[in-house]
Amino acid sequence: MRKLIVLALLLICRLVVAQPTAQLFTSAKSPAEVGFSADRLKRLDDLMQGFIDKGQAPNAVTFVARNGKIIHYKAYGYSNLEKKTPLNRDAIYRIASQSKALVTTTLMTLFEEGKFMLDEPISKYIPAFKNPRVLVSTTLSAEGTYETRPAKGEITIRQLLSHNAGIPYEHPLDTRPEFKVPFFGSTDPDKLEDVINKLAKRPLIKDPGDGFVYGLNTDIIGRLVEILSGKSLDVALRERVLEPIGMNDTYFYLPDAKASRLVELYSKGNADKPLTLHENATYRNFSITGAKTYFSGGAGLVSTIEDYAKFCQMMLNGGTYNGKRVLGRKTVEQMLRNQIGDAEVWDRQDKYGLGFQLITDRSHYGDQATPGSFTWGGMYCSEYTIDPKENLIMLVFTNVHPYAHYGEFVRKFRSTVYQAMD
Repeated sequence: MRKLIVLALLLICRLVVAQPTAQLFTSAKSPAEVGFSADRLKRLDDLMQGFIDKGQAPNAVTFVARNGKIIHYKAYGYSNLEKKTPLNRDAIYRIASQSKALVTTTLMTLFEEGKFMLDEPISKYIPAFKNPRVLVSTTLSAEGTYETRPAKGEITIRQLLSHNAGIPYEHPLDTRPEFKVPFFGSTDPDKLEDVINKLAKRPLIKDPGDGFVYGLNTDIIGRLVEILSGKSLDVALRERVLEPIGMNDTYFYLPDAKASRLVELYSKGNADKPLTLHENATYRNFSITGAKTYFSGGAGLVSTIEDYAKFCQMMLNGGTYNGKRVLGRKTVEQMLRNQIGDAEVWDRQDKYGLGFQLITDRSHYGDQATPGSFTWGGMYCSEYTIDPKENLIMLVFTNVHPYAHYGEFVRKFRSTVYQAMD
């Protein structure tokens, strides 16, 4: 009997050690506590500070946690170069396409309530998408004529979530007034319902299901959230995801009391040119000025790195954080399965699930990340990687667009984190 009790206790201990689920972040006593070399981790400081000192980035903030214990959470550089305002760790960044995972998760809470099925046509809920058409050709004449044909099938919700619906960002016809829609937030009094109905009139550039086409799909998902929940996207997102996790600094539009924490936006389109203040006032100011009525589910959120780290940890935990379950474990597993068949994410040789890029063993982007890790970023230069095998999350944020050093910035960060593991 005594031997059985001892064996049972050992089994319980192994399960607890093998499957830690951090309900709140704590700081590691030392990097070694979670399997990192303190000496090799110093290379991360050198890398980030180097970007600042060389004038390649205005600022950077990092967040690395293993087993829910933080081993690197630092701020470098300036939130405003002209004023030489030192960056704080709680600085607020434009996270652009990192909005997609949050809005996808919001929709999947409704999936768990039985509000829809993944392979239903989106036209069941948004009739404007009925009978989609595909662009065949355009004529660059004064009339700007174009030719379309019927699509081979209806657009499904699954295809929208996996960017497999033929809906791009940049479209050959998007300069025409009847097709022009906001991409990354708006200072005009736009409403999501009106924008999505307008978007539905644009012809697709591929048949639904015919390959990965990255675009305005998650903005449509945001409108679906509104229809199924009966609430505006910002309210549904806050009630279903942000508040349960404790993401208190994530918004479409910042309250006045937090506006001063928004970092300035810069440009560096050429590696040989200096950083300059971004010329597009909407990109710089959409979260703090204007009508504040349009909620872009694909790219409209701002956040802090610690807020977003909580979301990453929730996904790593299989749907729970802060003592709250946001998604069921099996739903998270479903979201992390390949949804695009033989297609690949651009030239990365990676796959795409429901809201996330999935790193494969053939990846030309994931570097040392374990196959099965998942990731995505935003166009202003921010990125996260979640590695279930290593029980590891890592995030790095700056705000530069266009950015000649984007790939170097985010990938060297990830590689430098991995090389520090013992």
